[in-house]
Amino acid sequence: MTTANVDPRYSRAEAAKYLGISIHTLHSWGSSGQQGLRFYRVGRRCIYLKSDLDAYLAASVVGDKKEAA
Repeated sequence: MTTANVDPRYSRAEAAKYLGISIHTLHSWGSSGQQGLRFYRVGRRCIYLKSDLDAYLAASVVGDKKEAA
């Protein structure tokens, strides 16, 4: 089995570090569903995919104006 196309998985602590927020903030977002950040429960653990974190960051861009053609 090749792992070339496997999306990296992050723990809650790793995802918080990647996003530049505290683990407590990420926990709060997950509990409330307020931010719409996608995650997966595996037993008691929360797993975040890098592609989901990148999509969240891309959707959170403020002031990105596209130039008129």
